Amino acid sequence: MRFIESVFQKLQRHPKRIVFPEGTEPRVLHAAERFVTLKLGIPVLLGNKAAIEKAAAKQKTSLDHVLILDPATADDLPAFIKKLEKLKRYHDLGPKAAHDILIQPNYFGAMMVQNGQVDGLVTGASEAASSTLRPLIQLIKPLPEVSSISSCMLLDLSNKRYGERGVMFFADCAVIPDPSVEQLAEIAVETGKVCRQLTGNKPRIAMLSFSTKGSSTLPSPHKIAAATALARQRAATAGIEMEIDGELQADTALLADLAEKKAPTSLVAGKANVLVFPDLNSGNIGAKLVQYLAGADAYGQLLLGLAKPCADMSRGSTEDDILAVAAILGVQAIEYRKLYPDAA
Repeated sequence: MRFIESVFQKLQRHPKRIVFPEGTEPRVLHAAERFVTLKLGIPVLLGNKAAIEKAAAKQKTSLDHVLILDPATADDLPAFIKKLEKLKRYHDLGPKAAHDILIQPNYFGAMMVQNGQVDGLVTGASEAASSTLRPLIQLIKPLPEVSSISSCMLLDLSNKRYGERGVMFFADCAVIPDPSVEQLAEIAVETGKVCRQLTGNKPRIAMLSFSTKGSSTLPSPHKIAAATALARQRAATAGIEMEIDGELQADTALLADLAEKKAPTSLVAGKANVLVFPDLNSGNIGAKLVQYLAGADAYGQLLLGLAKPCADMSRGSTEDDILAVAAILGVQAIEYRKLYPDAA
């Protein structure tokens, strides 16, 4: 069974509501139709109702059991405006400016997620990350004790030799350009939590570098080693069972034979299922190379550090990708309070 099929099965037992701010996007329309057909829950499309219906007719997609909301005419808009004005960032805007912000689908969708009207949000299929991330970061509360929002990708490899029968997590591939020691530690722990939740397996997290265990004296590997120590400390303090090791080269993290030579005492080397990259360049490049050259199914970006499940898709995403990520968010939502008991 493919990994995503197991996700569909889990969600069919506990259907969820997922909001899609890009309501007229053809790939979103097809994904929403299939979300209903697979009995995964209720998709909520945001935008002008007539425009969405016209787009759906053009794509020959059904809107049966799909909820359409126009932020400009939604019953919740006045209450959302009041909530927005109470936020420090928007305190001095006034009702008119707050109205103009909230009728934008990404802002309205973020407010829906924050207020528990939907279980997750999928955006980014047709917009740049700069316009999709801002509303989520500004309107959805962060997790307690998390200082930065980051992301991870789930990759399902055809070569089942790696990760957990081919399932691996890469982070951060989309948000933080040059993470600090503290940010790398947070990325590691938060990605480990997602790995545990979605696969049920113990996270084995490799903090990647171009060197292994002090084989280089340059500053970058030292930074990774420091992040590794901090991540271990954070995981232990939180009582989370995960193995974290670094710095490790990618081949050492993945190949058991090489791990025996370079890191024989490591509990991660040779069997990593989570790879944490030193910066955004390496993470984004690495994920795309594995996706296209190795033919991996790639799902993400799953956002880390928010108190609600959200994803920022690539503009190159297919309808299959959008459907899969929506389902993954639904599964995250099933036990999100157990995973993050202190989240508001």
